Amino acid sequence: MTKRPSGRRLAGRFLAIGLTLATTGALTAHAATAAPAPAVTAALPSFGANVTVFDPSMPVEQIQATLDATYAKQVDNEMGTARYAYLFKPGTYGTTDKPLQIKVGYYTEISGLGADPTDVTINGKVEVYNRCLADGGTSNCLALVNFWRTLSNLTININAAGQDGCRGTANFWAVSQAVSLRRLNVSGGNFSLMDYCTAGPQYASGGFIADSKFPSVTNGSQQQWITRNSEVAGWSNGVWNQVFSGVVGGPDDSAFPNPPYTTVEKTPVSREKPYLFVDAQGKYNVRVPAAHKNTSGTSWAQDETSGRTLPLSSFFVAKPTDPVWLINNNLEQGKNLLLTPGMYDIPYSVRVLHPNQVVLGIGHATLTAVNGATPLKVADVPGAVVAGVTIDAGTKESKTLLEVGKNGRGPSSASNPTTLSDVYFRVGGPHIGKAGTALEVNSDNVLIDHTWVWRADHGNEGFTEGVNGDTQRWRTNTGRYGAVINGDNVTATGLFVEHFQKYNTVWNGDKGTTILYQNELPYDPPTQADWMNGKVEGYAGYKVGDKVRTHNLYGAGVYVFNQNNPAIHTENGFEVPKRSGVKLHHIMTVNLSAGTLDHVVNGVGGPADTSNTGTPVYVTEYPAP
Repeated sequence: MTKRPSGRRLAGRFLAIGLTLATTGALTAHAATAAPAPAVTAALPSFGANVTVFDPSMPVEQIQATLDATYAKQVDNEMGTARYAYLFKPGTYGTTDKPLQIKVGYYTEISGLGADPTDVTINGKVEVYNRCLADGGTSNCLALVNFWRTLSNLTININAAGQDGCRGTANFWAVSQAVSLRRLNVSGGNFSLMDYCTAGPQYASGGFIADSKFPSVTNGSQQQWITRNSEVAGWSNGVWNQVFSGVVGGPDDSAFPNPPYTTVEKTPVSREKPYLFVDAQGKYNVRVPAAHKNTSGTSWAQDETSGRTLPLSSFFVAKPTDPVWLINNNLEQGKNLLLTPGMYDIPYSVRVLHPNQVVLGIGHATLTAVNGATPLKVADVPGAVVAGVTIDAGTKESKTLLEVGKNGRGPSSASNPTTLSDVYFRVGGPHIGKAGTALEVNSDNVLIDHTWVWRADHGNEGFTEGVNGDTQRWRTNTGRYGAVINGDNVTATGLFVEHFQKYNTVWNGDKGTTILYQNELPYDPPTQADWMNGKVEGYAGYKVGDKVRTHNLYGAGVYVFNQNNPAIHTENGFEVPKRSGVKLHHIMTVNLSAGTLDHVVNGVGGPADTSNTGTPVYVTEYPAP
């Protein structure tokens, strides 16, 4: 794997202002000397300057110019603070002769405002290309750092008119972690998860599809991918672990690991992400899909996605300038929370207290811990939903970044699980970060539907990368545990956790299930002594607690790249209790060019070392049947 680039430090700002009561009943903030804000109708919500709503009556040239201007700002803005959401009202955008061809940069959301994905049609393309990082942008082209973007709830009728040669052969979506494709209806051509039109190496490390219908998909160079509750006409190739759960048309996996497919016929627990839509009267609402068990295919194939509709008036629509006390006062009153795009400094916890309460972020709204705060806490209640939120560690260590439930297991609901959808975590990157544990789940019956929990391996912190160059990052950019799961009956669909300094994932709760797990061990331990678990060399990338009696893991990989000290060893990629109820299906380790993973699981399989760089070491079933 090619090393990832770094950039300049940027920081968000925070503004504390006074309190007044808005006509909708939600508490809002204004300067003490400001005139009262005029009432805003539900049909014309105030989402702030970084949300743009398009109407099909607008000239396609105007829409194209707006999107192109944002892409030019965001294509290289990996560690920046700008956040954008572009929302399309129901209708058709672009024509056969004048297609709308959208390129999506960092921290950008493109979403339709229809009740159904077919209500908004893009005649054209919505694409992400490789970034070319050498020789003036002509070589070393890859998608390994194409993070943080969202595409959802619309139809793409692929139209490459005006694109010559290679670019006309597919809709390209070359991405890696923290990128979701949801509620899409794609037709009219090929869809490629790899950008094969640029100079190499063309690596990619994504990704996630849910509740979508696709034509033939070219996986290409994607190292790992999960497709959940969708329909595909075909799927070609795969590099390492490619996982399909509840996918109509999903490939047969009986020849694993050649190809490296893992297919789960029905998703055991699922709930689609909430989405904004405009109803027939032009009013804005949020649809909150219901949870389901043992399902396959899309939620919208036959009729409306099952669930409940909440008027936007039931939400406090927050801006980055709103203080936390104001947000919490609205949550305490029973309001839901919509976070508009931007950077929110969080000096004490935002608290979700009520059953079925919804926190929905758009445009990659980001909560940054201040003075060691835990930015978000969710009570032991059924049906709470947190979606579309990024949580950053601050420069003073936070015990946790997101807590679900209190210490000790608490109630949720098997039929109405608390759900985290597209919730992302960063420890470092834009600035130095410090956290004990990023994600801690204490409640029972929680669903984690796509998360990336990342201790940064690169960023704006000013650390030197390369052999013997990351000692400062190891000592300064600290994160001990990525995800710690203490609740029973927790399900994760798309769990990506990387680079933490002890266990990346610890699963202590019983009867847990993970479908697709991806992990890179930390790149930067300076010495073997820094990477010891007592007398054991290193920490497994996935640890199931010693007292757990039942656990299922489907399609998982742990990767090693000890670039700071290639002599370092890690004993096992996976560490689990030896019980018949703890079952691992289709797991692997791989060496990315430095260090050694001695075994895949509990002394079985291996080694993954520099004699087989890039070649996975697979264990099809553990324990062996």
